[in-house]
Amino acid sequence: MGKTPTVANQVLAGHGTTIFAVMSSLAATHGAINLGQGFPDEDGPEDVRQVAAEATRDGPNQYPSMMGVDALRQAVAAHDNRFYGLNVDWQRETMVTSGASEALASCMLGLLNPGDEAILFEPLYDSYLPLVERAGAAARLVRLEPPDWRLSEVALAAAMNNRTRVVVLNSPMNPSGKVFTEEELEMIADWVHRKGLVAVCDEVYEHIVFDCLKHVPLMTLPDMRAHCLRIGSAGKTFSLTGWKVGYITAPEHLLRTVSRAHQFLTFTTPPNLQMAVAYGLNKEAEFFAALSSDMQAKRDFLRDGLEGIGLQVFDSFGTYFLNADVSSIGFAGGDEEFCRAMTREARVAAVPVSAFYRDGDVRHLARFCFCKKRSVLAEAIHRLARWKRAA
Repeated sequence: MGKTPTVANQVLAGHGTTIFAVMSSLAATHGAINLGQGFPDEDGPEDVRQVAAEATRDGPNQYPSMMGVDALRQAVAAHDNRFYGLNVDWQRETMVTSGASEALASCMLGLLNPGDEAILFEPLYDSYLPLVERAGAAARLVRLEPPDWRLSEVALAAAMNNRTRVVVLNSPMNPSGKVFTEEELEMIADWVHRKGLVAVCDEVYEHIVFDCLKHVPLMTLPDMRAHCLRIGSAGKTFSLTGWKVGYITAPEHLLRTVSRAHQFLTFTTPPNLQMAVAYGLNKEAEFFAALSSDMQAKRDFLRDGLEGIGLQVFDSFGTYFLNADVSSIGFAGGDEEFCRAMTREARVAAVPVSAFYRDGDVRHLARFCFCKKRSVLAEAIHRLARWKRAA
């Protein structure tokens, strides 16, 4: 009898199963309302879905161009011009990916070499670190501290060295809900320009920004056009997360490099979904404004409910997420223990924010997702209040 294979990539094996899958499985086991994983509980616009259905029926349903269908690439360029004043050559400076996650993977694999370093801002979206390390590079973490998550130039400068090649910027930022200020963006831009770095800009929540703030792509700052790759997501913009359609805007020299990785990952993305997203990106400005205002109303509703049971809730200026200090209601354990107990006993699931730190040493925060129906949020608040009273 032969030996059982034990081969595994050491980098990925060391990261284990994503916390989103763990908490979603626990939520399903206990019949909990899942405020952990960031997906809406309502499908996106009917007209966008109808275009996808018609494109499936009418075809073609064969491989589209590796770079994406012309209609979507043109729509991405037009969108970037309409909202940010960027003049984009759609034929040379846009590429469609199978979700923003694949866009990030293509960027890390295409841009980084063994021995290089990438700067990541912590708390960080959970895929960044394994993607950097799988590319053979090392991550230098710059920690942002709650409650305001302000970026320190001293900390940023300390992370820089002659091996630094990439800065990964996520704004609006998951999980913190932070929107980087103009001053912070200028600080990052100065270092990127001065050191000749590349900025990979994860901007999937670009249209989910609150309190009259505006999303400002790093690419729009002076001298940044040649240094930035800008990643967008149809999943977030149209509440169609299962479609996994993303897109990159970048100068030709950077996009050509990243496309070499893309061709060996997914190669291409379903053409029917691309056609529907192209239609969606051409929607009137009122659609995008309504997305932001609707999410802000849900944020406010959940924030008020969490504060009503005694949790200290930090400001969220964008994304789907609120963070709360679990110690503020007298919970003595860590955030993972809190989230597991809350899922089992209150039947409401959240995500422990320690999962967004490499060392897991920040253990007092839980992330709640508010991109749900108001009735669902109301029931979650009711369950949490009952749990709190019974404690």
